[in-house]
Amino acid sequence: MMNSVKTYTLFTDHDIYLFKEGKHYKLYDKFGAHSAEKDGVKGVYFSVWAPNAKKVSVIGNFNNWNSKDHILFPRWDGSGIWEGFIAGLTWGTLYKYAVETARGEILEKSDPYALSWEQNIQAASLVSTTWYEWNDKEWMQNRWEKNRLQAPLSVYELHLGSWMRNAEDPERFLNYRDIAERLVLYIKEMEFTHVEFMPVMEYPYDPSWGYQITGFFAATSRFGSPQDLMFLIDELHRNGIGVILDWVPSHFPGDANGLHRFDGSYLYEHEDPRKGFHPDWKSYIFNYGRNEVKSFLISNAMFWLERYHADGLRVDAVTSMLHLDYSRNEGEWEPNIYGGNVNLEAKTFLQEFNTAVYKEFGDSIITIAEESSDFPLLTKPVHDGGVGFGMKWMMGWMHDTLDYFKIDPIERKFHHHKLTFASMYMYNENYMMPLSHDEVVHGKASLIYKMVGDEWQKFANLRALYVYMFTHPGAKLLFMGDEFGQTSEWNFKKSLDWHLLLYPVHKGLQKLVKNLNHIYRNETAFYENQFSPEGFEWIQADDVDNSVYIYLRKGQRKDDACMVILNLTPRVIDYKIGVNAASHWEVIFNSDDEQYAGSGVRADIFNEQYEEFMGHQKSISLNLPPLAGIILKRKDKQYKQNRIKHHKR
Repeated sequence: MMNSVKTYTLFTDHDIYLFKEGKHYKLYDKFGAHSAEKDGVKGVYFSVWAPNAKKVSVIGNFNNWNSKDHILFPRWDGSGIWEGFIAGLTWGTLYKYAVETARGEILEKSDPYALSWEQNIQAASLVSTTWYEWNDKEWMQNRWEKNRLQAPLSVYELHLGSWMRNAEDPERFLNYRDIAERLVLYIKEMEFTHVEFMPVMEYPYDPSWGYQITGFFAATSRFGSPQDLMFLIDELHRNGIGVILDWVPSHFPGDANGLHRFDGSYLYEHEDPRKGFHPDWKSYIFNYGRNEVKSFLISNAMFWLERYHADGLRVDAVTSMLHLDYSRNEGEWEPNIYGGNVNLEAKTFLQEFNTAVYKEFGDSIITIAEESSDFPLLTKPVHDGGVGFGMKWMMGWMHDTLDYFKIDPIERKFHHHKLTFASMYMYNENYMMPLSHDEVVHGKASLIYKMVGDEWQKFANLRALYVYMFTHPGAKLLFMGDEFGQTSEWNFKKSLDWHLLLYPVHKGLQKLVKNLNHIYRNETAFYENQFSPEGFEWIQADDVDNSVYIYLRKGQRKDDACMVILNLTPRVIDYKIGVNAASHWEVIFNSDDEQYAGSGVRADIFNEQYEEFMGHQKSISLNLPPLAGIILKRKDKQYKQNRIKHHKR
């Protein structure tokens, strides 16, 4: 039978050279299915990497999935690429690659570079396009101001399938466009600066939440088309909201139509199971030492940043990538050439990834590492020996803080320095403080139920925790539902419990998070120096008996300062604090305020004395509400017009 495929190529010799060297970062322009024209006839050009295959053909709904009719041509240059042109095909065509292995097996594989996949067991690829008429030019031109380290970064992390569902039909997902209509209004109302989407790339298994990806270049069709996702991102951008995407270059599932044994060999994954198989997730680990795989992965990062206008990538499971002994017992891993446990190939890959995306997009984007060890120099520049990330999740802070807030206030004096310990290392890296989805699943309880005490104490503790989080140096991340005190653990199968907002304690907590976002965004003292030691000063770190913590946050102007006071016992305390002689203070926030469903104890400054106290020339006295965080602002310029009156209660 005559082959129905015509010779055609999009690859230049330079493309092939870069691909083999691991330096081609725009492979999505070449691989996959692309509309093309040959001899005046329109059709589709296909190309796929399968160097160990005996034969590769395109099968689909246009040829009854017959592997004998449309056989691709192997390139002559040893690249392992198969390619060709099929006339008459157009957008919406369903297809796969039938890959005949060296052993004669026929593997039916979806296209690693497909832009859309079907939602069924077959999960065929669709000939698709990422053409979209963007309306976010103003955001894209100026976004470096919102994404730089000296800007407030408050991130709302969400799972698209369970943030909100159709009220009339809870089993049905909302489309990306339906989500846009609701989400943009909500994020603006709550004053978060960014959203972070758990993986939007195509994945077969809902309980993986998107972290076991098969279609790395495909927006999951659960919620609509590529253009529908672009509309969602576009609408967020047009309303001044940044978009961070979770990205998973750490592993992939063993699905028959995915990357595993793509051409019958270990092509994308490392052939040594000590490096290539993940014992926890029963998934396969990319071979970071293989140049073509590096090109694939870095191109994938570039794709989401370029085609989907993402403002950042949060790189998942970096700890598992960097450590050869991650989740492995002695004898189950092989040391590197220096005898250590660092995966040197993975480290080099991450350095090349960060170098490439920052070279392409500059400081208009940000890369964030989810990394739970103390791997050195993660957010330091590559040219200084670092890994080159923009930020790293501050997992130590998260664990210590949640541990502390589980402790009965009577016992807290014995664990006082769980909250001060972070100040020993908080400038080692550029940290983002995460209260993420990982903390509210698998029996760990929701955040509100991690708090100790009765209902009043639980909410008071959580309000105080949020004051601590939003005023601590570093960027912020809060998982959906935590902002209003979701009581049940997160369930990916259903919507958040929005009905809880009918209750004052939940509504009050939501208002508190909104107002903390407002203060964080509008008080430069909280973000200008958030990654610099000049931005923080302890006033009282050692009052163990009262469980009181006091610190200053400072902006770049000398007189730009805010004071944060945490009283983490359920007692009301009159408290005296040393301050500089020329400074004058005003309470601007009290988490015990009735508007947040607190008990309504006022945090009034009731005395100022010009006498030395705590090493300062002057003191102020104020009453501290129970289990509360309060914020004071330095008000020197207003002092002459609005002098604080001394009075006794």
